[in-house]
Amino acid sequence: MIENPILTGFNPDPSIVRVDEDYYIATSTFEWFPGVQIHHSRDLKHWRLLTHVLTEKSQINMVGDPDSCGIWAPCLTYDNGLFYLIYTDVKSRLGVFKDTHNYLVTAPSIEGPWSDPVYLNSSGFDPSLFHDEDGRKWLVNMLWDHRTKHNSFGGIVLQEYSVQQRKLIGERKNIFLGTPIKSTEAPHLYKRNGYYYLLTAEGGTGYEHAVTMARSKSIEGPYEIDPQNPVLTSSKRKELYLQKAGHGCIVETQAGEWAMVHLVGRPVADDFCILGRETAIQKMEWNEEGWLRIKGGDNAPNHRIQEFSLAEHTFPAEPDIDHFISSKLGIHWNTLRLPAEETWLTLTERPGYLRLRGRESFNSKHRQSLVARRQQGINCEAETILEFHPDHFQQMAGMVLYYDTQDYVYLRVSRDERLGKCIGIVRSVNGKWEEFSDSEISIEQAESCKLKFVIIGREASCYYAINGGEWTPIGPKLDILHLSDEGGNFIRFTGNFIGLCVQDLSGTGKHADFDYFRYTEQSINHS
Repeated sequence: MIENPILTGFNPDPSIVRVDEDYYIATSTFEWFPGVQIHHSRDLKHWRLLTHVLTEKSQINMVGDPDSCGIWAPCLTYDNGLFYLIYTDVKSRLGVFKDTHNYLVTAPSIEGPWSDPVYLNSSGFDPSLFHDEDGRKWLVNMLWDHRTKHNSFGGIVLQEYSVQQRKLIGERKNIFLGTPIKSTEAPHLYKRNGYYYLLTAEGGTGYEHAVTMARSKSIEGPYEIDPQNPVLTSSKRKELYLQKAGHGCIVETQAGEWAMVHLVGRPVADDFCILGRETAIQKMEWNEEGWLRIKGGDNAPNHRIQEFSLAEHTFPAEPDIDHFISSKLGIHWNTLRLPAEETWLTLTERPGYLRLRGRESFNSKHRQSLVARRQQGINCEAETILEFHPDHFQQMAGMVLYYDTQDYVYLRVSRDERLGKCIGIVRSVNGKWEEFSDSEISIEQAESCKLKFVIIGREASCYYAINGGEWTPIGPKLDILHLSDEGGNFIRFTGNFIGLCVQDLSGTGKHADFDYFRYTEQSINHS
């Protein structure tokens, strides 16, 4: 059996492509760098994080991008020996306007090198490239309409892309206004048995999310709506394990089977999805009328599905511990808005340690010294050991549960006039700063300090150990539902990360050294 989700943790907006026997899924990364994760499989069951697409500042510069902006909804395709990746770089999203710049990069291999971006348009988000049988290429994206008395999701627009001229050409045409579900976005075009099929997401990316379909004999329409829409949804079915089902993309296997990958969410309590939006897979089939259906009937996402007729292909297990012995960050590490640079992150200055130099605060959308990985298990724990010698209270270092600039929980070492070098917990909930000063502990004589988070569903507990001693709890159990898409004051789109960080608000660049980082989703042991 295949158990969903297949890509756990923050991995939304999946786009899948098959090249011979290899399957690749691209997912959104928003303000996290590097941009666009690529997972690889050969059996649609076992997946590994293989590479990233946008790895250079010349390809994507997100300095100043607001929370939950940056890279939205990539589309990965392949044609005539070349991979194509289309994506949106969102510069603003709150209020009546959205600044959504769409780009194209290409590569001869999925692992690159990927080209510098070709600018396409800024008319809306969720761009997708379709390679027609006659060799022409077409871009579709949703159209954003800022006018007060109009539907802000203004339809799906189509325009031809010229490979030779490296730009869009011809007239832009609105080919589909959507269904009564509304909020029509995430278009993908396919061609089968003389029909152009337009797969879209509707209902918004929350609990009313859905996958819908329409078809036409002409790429420009008019498009006939599937009479049994939606093709896939978990709307109004709170009993389902997989919620928020929508934003789908389909692929045909070499054995002639069809699969749809799609976005889902798993609430840890109520409607709160701390892990963010994840990727699931369904077996699909075409009915006699030529419409796409989930195999076995119904349109609800299945938690478990039968395997595909593909030879099993597993990958080596990922190590739990990163000892920082490589000269480069491991593939699961991410930074905010900019790539890691030797000026503030180095693995070679003190071999076997990750050295971070403090920069701006958690409020900053510019230059944070934070490196983090996705939380991928509902129950998990993470630990590290650091050496840090702060001179004053403006210098801090430690481990953080980080959703965005408004919401985080920080287990940190700093300095206090009364306690000297100390350890304590601070957090931000919807932008409101809170200090647990009653729990602060002096560790003036400690050369190093171990830190640990234990997360069980909606709660996180903090622990520390000094001078080789036993783990000791610090502070209260904390409700971390605010570290979720649903936890903020407005809609947002990422997921919880567990990170290592340093801040030096005095501007002197004080550093901390981290000896290792362990992340595990196995049984919890506090001893």
